[in-house]
Amino acid sequence: MTAPTTAPIPILFLNGPNANLYGLDPSGTYGSESFPALQARCERHAESIGVALDFRQSNHEGVLVDWIQEGRGTKAGLVINAAGLTYSSVPILDALLAFPGPIIETHMSNIWKREPFRHHSYVSRAATGVIAGLGGLGYALAITAVATLVREGGK
Repeated sequence: MTAPTTAPIPILFLNGPNANLYGLDPSGTYGSESFPALQARCERHAESIGVALDFRQSNHEGVLVDWIQEGRGTKAGLVINAAGLTYSSVPILDALLAFPGPIIETHMSNIWKREPFRHHSYVSRAATGVIAGLGGLGYALAITAVATLVREGGK
């Protein structure tokens, strides 16, 4: 007899403006790993911990809002790096506040060590937790955190 299998946890991972340029920034602020390589690494990690990861990127605020709203009925948790929209988007905040599952805000760089305008996050108001400054490792930790919160019934 085969042991029962557990369905993978559906998690939405959203990346905002310019995340698709990771690895191409000569300053190295966001590391040297390309966005496609980062996505592949996140997908491998998610699969290894029983997560069905829906990893997306858009440079457009309204698209991100649409995806958050779509996730309300289909995803158990959400990871978001709103990138430059972190500091300005009330529409993203409002969409996140309507999302019923756990939300982890993540950033490749430590936003509190950067320019002062980056020290305020609208996303944090809706987030269960924040991971920043750990590059791609932070992305993996965010996926693990959301999966753990979902499994434990937390928000």
